[in-house]
Amino acid sequence: MDRISALRNVEEALAALEAGETDLASAEERVCAILRTYATDYDGALTAWRASGDPAVEGLVVLAASEREARERVAALVDETDVRVSVSRLA
Repeated sequence: MDRISALRNVEEALAALEAGETDLASAEERVCAILRTYATDYDGALTAWRASGDPAVEGLVVLAASEREARERVAALVDETDVRVSVSRLA
C-alpha cells in the first residue's frame, strides 16, 4: 500500500465517522488496520522492525532501512539504549 492509498483510506474512515456510519472504536480499528497494512506492505527501501526486551520497547514497530537504524529509532523514541529488534511480521 502506498502513502496516497493509505491516506485515502484514513480519509474514508474519518468521513464514515463524521457521517455517523460508524462509531469511534470501529473507526480506530479501521485506521489501525490501515497503518498495519501500510507498514507491512510498504513499497520502498524500509522494512518494518519490531522491538523486544525492556517493557518500554516491547512490541514497538518502526520502519527502517537496517537493523542498526531500527535500534536507533526505537532507542530515540523511548530514550532507551539496550534495544533488540527483528524483522516484523505484522500480518
